[in-house]
Amino acid sequence: MIILKNDNEIGMMKISGKVTGSILYELRTVIKPGISTADINRYVEERICSEGMIPSFKGYNGYPAGACVSVNYEIVHGIPDEGRILQEGDIVSVDIGATYKGWVSDAARTYPVGTVSEKAGHIIEVCRDSFFGCLRYCTEGCRLSDIGNAVQRKAESEGYSVVRDFVGHGIGRDMHEDPQVKNYGAPGKGPRLLKGMVLAIEPMINEGGHETEVLANNWTAVTIDRKLSAHYENTVVITEGAPEVITLDERDERGA
Repeated sequence: MIILKNDNEIGMMKISGKVTGSILYELRTVIKPGISTADINRYVEERICSEGMIPSFKGYNGYPAGACVSVNYEIVHGIPDEGRILQEGDIVSVDIGATYKGWVSDAARTYPVGTVSEKAGHIIEVCRDSFFGCLRYCTEGCRLSDIGNAVQRKAESEGYSVVRDFVGHGIGRDMHEDPQVKNYGAPGKGPRLLKGMVLAIEPMINEGGHETEVLANNWTAVTIDRKLSAHYENTVVITEGAPEVITLDERDERGA
């Protein structure tokens, strides 16, 4: 069942989303060669708690940290580790959520670590652009699958594949609500978008094939061919007009 949110509930989510977006913006200067993925997680958890909010991911279905930190061929759900040190040329995806008075926001970015290769920079750019390109379909009357179709068309036109095994989702009081928001598929399918829907839209694209596997820790999803993967996510409110991206920091019109 898709749960529509009223203006008061969306207002709570906007407060949470502002903090989530701000932290992701700040990480652009935090992330550098020589820090560990645990350092990133500490920064995220401390910042969320400093705002009087709760790190949404910590303890969620047993997940041990407040941030998912995924490096290079890791797609999502990388567990922060003191021993995982970022190297010049890596790319790192950071997925976080904050909960304010029971209302959750969720967003992710992929960052270059120092100076990266042209191909690494390009997949980050295309993943980000695939999100912004799909926003034109995040309006009342469009179908849910129009969003994923737009992501897929952009990614594949640039030579990338789209992850099938992990998708976006509705969000509100729960981290994962109906509906699933796929990043692929034919247009014109699924429910029509309505004012009050709130969606976590999160393109995940791979340099190689779309196939994935989950590591022995039962969390971290990686590309089977061990080629690069990028992730970009925002929490989006469907309105009577243009969609509201509530996890996008105001200091950067197109996000980190």
